[in-house]
Amino acid sequence: MKKYHSKLEERFLKYVSYWTTSDEEGTSNPTSPREFELAKVLEQELNDMGLSKVLLSDTCYVYGLLPATPGMENKKAVGLIAHMDTAPDFSGKDIKPQIIAEYKGGDILLKGNNTYIRVSDFPHLNNLVGHRLITTDGTTLLGADDKAGIAEIMTAIDEIKNSDIPHGDIWVCFTPDEEVGMGPNSFDLDYFKADYAYTVDGAYEGDIAYENFNAASAVFDIKGINVHPGEAKDIMVNAALIACEIASMLPKQETPAHTEGREGFFHLTDISGDVGSAKLSYIIRDHDKNLFESRLNRLRALEVEINQIYGANTVTLTITHSYENMLSVMKEHRYIIDLAKAAIASSGLEPVSYPVRGGTDGARLSFMGLPCPNLGTGGYGFHGPYEHVSVTSMERVVNILKEIVSNPAEK
Repeated sequence: MKKYHSKLEERFLKYVSYWTTSDEEGTSNPTSPREFELAKVLEQELNDMGLSKVLLSDTCYVYGLLPATPGMENKKAVGLIAHMDTAPDFSGKDIKPQIIAEYKGGDILLKGNNTYIRVSDFPHLNNLVGHRLITTDGTTLLGADDKAGIAEIMTAIDEIKNSDIPHGDIWVCFTPDEEVGMGPNSFDLDYFKADYAYTVDGAYEGDIAYENFNAASAVFDIKGINVHPGEAKDIMVNAALIACEIASMLPKQETPAHTEGREGFFHLTDISGDVGSAKLSYIIRDHDKNLFESRLNRLRALEVEINQIYGANTVTLTITHSYENMLSVMKEHRYIIDLAKAAIASSGLEPVSYPVRGGTDGARLSFMGLPCPNLGTGGYGFHGPYEHVSVTSMERVVNILKEIVSNPAEK
């Protein structure tokens, strides 16, 4: 039988062996039936651990409850959440992990395609010297986002179940389709009876994140007039050129490649078309609600301006709101953040709170009535072939989770 460094590592390597990439074009729930394969494994493991209320829903959500120990029934119920799918940005099939028993520092060779995880690109590697690392072989992503979170939750629950650690009710849930923005779509808050929860889906293991972007998508649909170029004077309206003009009218420095921290952006994700019609697709992000609205108003003003130049209805702008910054909810539930920070500090780490430059299931769940900040996993370089995770850090996360649930809030 193959030996692993720890049960945690064994679980993680088992989970990443399942191909669970969600489908950006999928309309079903889950977006890909293959997500059920891992869900069935997790359902069985929760049953084998002896949890109650274990359920695999027909929409691919795995629920379970570790009931409170005697005398702790008056505590608030806490939830732990991670997602099963991997990002469609890069292949998540046939993953071949590389294990570095003790990282000595320096660039890491990915043997599948002879590329490197370079310290110059990932300077946090300097803080992982001496750690046990797992990387990709360069041909796929790893799946630490978020199978590291699943392995950490499973290991924490297993260790709590087989210990004398007192705790209130602990709910767990493993969700599909987080990577395509559909994670909370069928989350059953009537079944999952937690008073507050944590998604375990971040990077640095000492991070407790409770700020994320306000987010929207924006699409410019452009109608042109296509006539023979030899007879086009004062008639032709070239939709493709208008698309380029719109793109050039937005600030070049306010794109993802030039922003960081709490700085927002306009991100052109797709441009297509010809003389007769064209389309520009953007995602709009900002942590500050007022700045976010200013960005959307800037797009609306562009629509008006272009139609004034080229004629009414040349351009139609459609804005769709995606999610909001959970900070407004978390301000009302500071104790959840304080519990996590205390648990992180007790593990010997410095708690930090980086603003999430994206969204989390926890943001939407917070607005659905379940306050839910995000904890780090010890994984980095998500969504691509340079993804890697520290097993050493994952072990710390397990201890952090155990500390959090052993000190639940009062009802």
